[in-house]
Amino acid sequence: MPKITFDLQVYPFDIDFIGHVNNSVYIQWMEIGRTKLLEAIGMPIQEIVQQGFAPVLVETNIVYKTPLYLGECVQVEMWISQLKNASAIMQFCFYNQQRILAAQGWQKGLFVEKQTMRPRRLGSEERSLFLPYVHSSVDAQGTNLLISVP
Repeated sequence: MPKITFDLQVYPFDIDFIGHVNNSVYIQWMEIGRTKLLEAIGMPIQEIVQQGFAPVLVETNIVYKTPLYLGECVQVEMWISQLKNASAIMQFCFYNQQRILAAQGWQKGLFVEKQTMRPRRLGSEERSLFLPYVHSSVDAQGTNLLISVP
């Protein structure tokens, strides 16, 4: 099953006062991943917003393993570990140039009706678009997910 994979460069504005990537940057990178996922399945954000619904986040969790520094190239992998009627759990891994895990995390997202902000269930056609990116709690190598979700 495919994962969304992309590379990012660490820029000076990503760095905190200690000299490594600031924790808030990982949340921005997760948003890039979610945007790329929606584009990959043919549901870009601007189109679904025009249809009257939108994705929102309800929870974010990140575990930092090793710092990333200015000038490094970061590889991001993301996939869906749980897909429900109106929500999904998205998993993220951030690797440095040596392919060492720098951080891992997950986010719980929910689709809502724009007018009411109430949950909106995915139709069967919409749901099927996400299925190629849904990976069970065990990945292709047979290892457990890096982050367990409550």
